[in-house]
Amino acid sequence: MPGRLDGKVAIVTGGGAGMGAAECRLFAREGASVVIADLDDDGGRQVEDEIRSAGGAATFSHMDVTAEEEWNALIALTLDAYGGRLDVLVNNAGLSSTSQDDFESTEGWHRIMDVNATGVFLGTKLGSAAMLAAGNGGSIVNISSIYGFVGSDSGHPAYHASKAAVRNFSKAMAVRLGPQGIRVNTVHPGFMPPMRSGVSMSDEVRARLSRAIPLRRTGEVDEVANGVLFLASDEASYVTGAELKIDGGFLAR
Repeated sequence: MPGRLDGKVAIVTGGGAGMGAAECRLFAREGASVVIADLDDDGGRQVEDEIRSAGGAATFSHMDVTAEEEWNALIALTLDAYGGRLDVLVNNAGLSSTSQDDFESTEGWHRIMDVNATGVFLGTKLGSAAMLAAGNGGSIVNISSIYGFVGSDSGHPAYHASKAAVRNFSKAMAVRLGPQGIRVNTVHPGFMPPMRSGVSMSDEVRARLSRAIPLRRTGEVDEVANGVLFLASDEASYVTGAELKIDGGFLAR
């Protein structure tokens, strides 16, 4: 049975852990050649090894999503390694709301906005240029958050601002790139297991959050990856400018 991404080439930023790693593994199982981009060399290479050991195609590249020159190098590597094409870009890399200890820090504001919003801008700008040059269309999936819709009293407010920026920026790019056959959508995960922030949920906090979620539990990274796969695949060929909420119903309240 053919995979849902057979013959496609995909870049996933933040692919060395958490949701990004789940997306990379799933994409490879569905037939894509995957470029794993991450600052975490150990994590990225581990995902690369796992995919190759399972018979898939994967390449790890160290990169900082806030640096335009590193984006240019990543895309050049991808095109050189996989036949001059890029079909899917997942802008997954990001900082959490708890990545900054001082929630009033101006430096923290700039750091979160640079990674979460500017990184998505650079990836979308340069990734779509490569897709246009190849002439095959493409799919860009930008990872936002439930906090792209609503506020909260936890974490640095820059997180909420950055995820809302990703949401509306993606709509603008969907309108701009649609005539060229490039789709741009956002995914909005709800409460997930801790990724890299170093902050773990206590059982008490997890129970309190679960009571606020209609499905009465926090999510799993594979559940997000499945949604990203749909948007990346040709099954979503008429879907652009959309917001896929994978939150157990949190935003439905």
